[in-house]
Formats: sequence, C-alpha cells, structure tokens
Amino acid sequence: MTDKQQNSEPDQMRPISASEAKTLVEDLFDLRPTIYWVDFLFSATITYGGVALYLTAPIYSALQIAAFLVAGIALFRISTFMHEIVHIRKNHMKVFKLVWNCFAGIPLLTPSLFYTTHADHHSNRYYGTAADGEYLPFRVTGPSRILGFIATIPLLPILATARALVLVPLSLVFPPLRRWLLARASAAVISHAHQRRNVPNIWSPVWLAADLGGFVYAASIMFLTIRGTIALETLGMLYLLIVYAIGLNWLRTLAAHRYGNSGREVSHSDQVLDSINITGNPILTELIFPVGLRYHALHHLLPSLPYHALPRAHARLMEALPADSSYRSTNCPNAVIAIRQLWRDANMCQDSAAAMKLWRQG
Repeated sequence: MTDKQQNSEPDQMRPISASEAKTLVEDLFDLRPTIYWVDFLFSATITYGGVALYLTAPIYSALQIAAFLVAGIALFRISTFMHEIVHIRKNHMKVFKLVWNCFAGIPLLTPSLFYTTHADHHSNRYYGTAADGEYLPFRVTGPSRILGFIATIPLLPILATARALVLVPLSLVFPPLRRWLLARASAAVISHAHQRRNVPNIWSPVWLAADLGGFVYAASIMFLTIRGTIALETLGMLYLLIVYAIGLNWLRTLAAHRYGNSGREVSHSDQVLDSINITGNPILTELIFPVGLRYHALHHLLPSLPYHALPRAHARLMEALPADSSYRSTNCPNAVIAIRQLWRDANMCQDSAAAMKLWRQG
C-alpha cells in the first residue's frame, strides 16, 4: 500500500478544513480549570480508595475483584491527565500540574516531563515517522508487530522501576549515562527506538526534581518491603493492577489511529484521517477512552481544544459539516471494530521487515 492509498481523503469526499472546523467551534476553546480539578480529584479519590479496598478485601472475593476492576480504570483515567497537561500553556494551572505529578506522575514513575515529546506527534513533519515516539506502523508491518507491542505490557512497570532505582542514581554520578537516560529512556512513548530530538540539560532543575522524586518514592517502597512493612504479596498485587491499567492504555492506543503511514511526512488533513473518533456507547467508551481520548481525530484536527469541550465540538461539527466531509470518515462505533480492522489490514502486509526498514528510513 502506498502513502496516498493509506492516508488520502476517501473518494468523493471533501478535504478536512481545520480553519472551517475552528470557526464552527471558536467559542469552545476556553479551558475551564474547575472541571480539571473536580475530575482529577474525584478520579484520584476513586483510585486511591479502590486500591486500598483491593489490597485489604478478602482474597479472591467479589469485593476484591470489583475493587481491582474499578481501581484499574480509575488509575488509567488519572494517568491520562498527563496528555492534557502537555496541552495546557506553560505558565497556566501550575498548581494543578504540581498536584498531578505528586499524586499520579511520581507514584507511577512517569512525571509529565516524560510527555514533552508529544509535540512531535502533532507535527506535520514528524507525525507517523520514526521521530514520532507515539507511533508504530502497525498497519503496514504485519500482525507480529501488534503482538510484540502487547507483549511489552508486563515489562513496563519493571523497566520504570529499574530506571528510577538504578539508572537515575548512577546517571547523577556518570554524566554520559544521564545524557543517554534523558535522550533514550525518559519519554512516554510506544517506540522503543525513539530518541528525543531536543535533549534537556542534564542538570535541569525540573528534571532533577522529577527524577529524584521518583527515586525517593521507589526507594522508599523497596526499603519498606525489605523491612517487612510492605509484604511481597502486596507488591505483586500492585504490579498486577498497574499492568491492567497499562493494558487498557495499550488497547486504547491501538484504536487511536489507523497506523498507515509508511514513514513519510504527511499533511495535517492526512494526519487527521489516520486518526479515529470512537463514537459508540458514551459510558463504556468514556471508561476505555478517558479524558477526551475517544475524540482522537478531532483532537488532531484542533489540538488546543480542552478535553471537556470535545463532545460538544464533535456534535457541532457532525451537525454543521457537509455530508461529504471526510471528517465523518474518522468515526468508528467502538474500539473492537477499530482494532479488528487494524488487524485485518496488518494481515495484508507481505513484507513486514521491508516495511519497517522503509518506515525507519522515512
């Protein structure tokens, strides 16, 4: 499949116009901090309460299973606020950003600084290329790439812990290691070959604070475990919960794009068409695609729209745009259909190694 076949507007449909879409929703761009605070604090309360109940409920009881399911979904939800944080202006909502990092980013060993590479995912120059750490060409590199992606889920908590406990302190002693750490192992991405284009100063105060915070947190957990205050069984239960939350995010990621770019620069319109809006059951979809992530194509069309405005913006666009607008082709009823189609397209790939090589070369 060629780039043109993969990403061009569907036949007989009008190209997407970002300026036209922006005009239709121009009154929805104001960020409402109260919504962020209420949503996050409520979600964090459910998360911490659910985790406590999961850890203390009778083993294998219905209560424990229910707490596990709820806590994992809530944990997934509070973690996705990191995506909103990187879209908030630098000097806006500073306290919210600090609170999120203290109650979610640092405990999960993924501070919001890890997501500062997200701008590349919205860049017409880098989107869908090897420079975009949030993209892998699943559609053109075969189903084995999808399976490999899923297989990494259990490893991620272990790698994050090793980074915090081992690599961070060592990097403070060996500057070359710290330079490598910030370039290659300090980003929330899905491509393990990703390297930051703009590596921060190795002694950046904010990066030092984030890394030392993660080290102190992880080291405290390790100390309390060695001392016997925290049982190994508790660590195992927390590990399973985190793997569950990551699994939800990985499935969400597979349904976010069509992943058809073979590594070349694309237009903004093609970037949107390679993205997906999940438009089905509002309650179930919100659980799997929290904090506005269900409207991913719309987010790529108008990245500065706050998450709480996306449902209204989507409804307005669907009502106002012409019937032949290619924006409508980005809609998919549910994640199952999106992932099934991705799997079918990937199965049509004849030479995954060659496709992956082409993608890396760009």
